[in-house]
Amino acid sequence: MRTLCSSTLIGEFFVVGFAGLVAMKDPDLSTGTVWTVCGIAMFLCVALCGVVTRPAGVVLGWALQIALVASGFFVPMMFFLGVVFAALWWASVHFGRKVEEAKARFAAQAGSGSPDAA
Repeated sequence: MRTLCSSTLIGEFFVVGFAGLVAMKDPDLSTGTVWTVCGIAMFLCVALCGVVTRPAGVVLGWALQIALVASGFFVPMMFFLGVVFAALWWASVHFGRKVEEAKARFAAQAGSGSPDAA
């Protein structure tokens, strides 16, 4: 699960950075505000890579996905990209857990020495 979720978060890191560049063109938003918010979001993307295997890491990842979708109010394309990354986050968590379960079953079979292990 760690690899899939971390890959999604690193992809989001770049998307948030590029969204910051787009948001800078909005005359209603100050450059300092845009980069403060984007910088925090980018930091969270990288920091979550380290805690994604803990239950709180997945919950924080979901909070980040919601914030990414909500950023569409400032950069409309982020509604679409936020939903895409939320779907990728769901798939990373869902299929990552399935892979971990399969690895655990395989390790249990290999450790038991049963003839089905081969």
